[in-house]
Amino acid sequence: MLNYQEALDIVLQTVQPLAAREVDLSQALGRVLAESVQARWNLPPSDNSAMDGFAFCLADQSAGARLPVAGFIPAGASRQEPVPHGAAVKIMTGAPLPPDCDTVVPNEEVEQRDDSIVLRTSPSRGQHVRLAGEEIRRSEILLEAGTPVLSGEMGLLAAGGADRVRVIPAPRVALLSTGDELVELGQQPGPGQIVNSNTYLLSARLREEGCEVIPLGIARDTSEDLAIQLARGLEADLLITTGGVSAGDRDYVQETLGRFGFSCGFWKVAIKPGKPVLFGTAQGKPVFGLPGNPAASGATFELFVRPALRRLAGFRDPLPPRLRVTLGGAISGGEKRQRFVWGTLKEAAGRYEFIPSDRQGSGQNRSMQGAQALLPVPGGSPPLEAGAETDVLLMRLPPGLAWPVPT
Repeated sequence: MLNYQEALDIVLQTVQPLAAREVDLSQALGRVLAESVQARWNLPPSDNSAMDGFAFCLADQSAGARLPVAGFIPAGASRQEPVPHGAAVKIMTGAPLPPDCDTVVPNEEVEQRDDSIVLRTSPSRGQHVRLAGEEIRRSEILLEAGTPVLSGEMGLLAAGGADRVRVIPAPRVALLSTGDELVELGQQPGPGQIVNSNTYLLSARLREEGCEVIPLGIARDTSEDLAIQLARGLEADLLITTGGVSAGDRDYVQETLGRFGFSCGFWKVAIKPGKPVLFGTAQGKPVFGLPGNPAASGATFELFVRPALRRLAGFRDPLPPRLRVTLGGAISGGEKRQRFVWGTLKEAAGRYEFIPSDRQGSGQNRSMQGAQALLPVPGGSPPLEAGAETDVLLMRLPPGLAWPVPT
């Protein structure tokens, strides 16, 4: 049976980024650039004022100098003719400097007298002037390929004139639950039945990851019904099923996938929860068969599906970030398989403390409620005492923490 790292390596070697497409910049938020983007122009396009004040040629002016005011340049306007020697022009922030002007003094550093100003301080040449191209030079690379486009990147690209960019699109993910025991939310479960909560858990995580979700509902435990739903699911970029991947009499998912040319990457991994996880490809599409137990389904999503989604979406590093933490509670050891313990994070004395969830069973929904991280516990390891330092896999950032995560 494969261990976690071996199985993860198979996923990352199999899944490749989606084909790039060109989109309006307004549609690029959260996507990864497929090509580097060059600036279309200089920014600023010309020398301009960084303050509301007065522009002039410094020459030998000093404190106490009196300069007549020879005009006014508001933002959005310009002046082509030079300013007379020894004079100044009133200027607004962002307005281009007229020819021969090289210095700006703000309003509060002058005394205004009729149609002239008196300098209260001795200015320095070039003060409060933004030079042409000091932020962006025409044709320079604004952002490299592989960069995620967030709000700051959107502003930079817009400032540089990139109205359209090539990005890796958001993955379209089909989600199918299987099992005769499942009923949809809103129906009263009968004897032996449960609500299909996995769809709500996984749909939420997929949307949090920026994916387009294609819900396929519930497939019954027959090869015929499964085949119909799997065919629909394989129209997406990636297919996730839950349930039906163990070794029971009605676990038909892997068998039915064979009708679609399924190539198995792995089935069963030496982890807890989530041992019966299935991965492979069918019709060129990645397929994950996750266990039906909620905590096992959630854990295998974080450990295998999320890295695959990030690889599809073009992220350079698809793996969950690791954070060094102090244990806020003891963790038992001695398990044969590698365990992944759900927990929350709490800041304490400038560090983060990992608090294990009270309930860790594969069938528990409560283990994931509020969880921010998974703690890997190697098979056969000794118990970990409260206060020990270790690494956790981050699913959500704690308040006040930003990427990249410090260790």
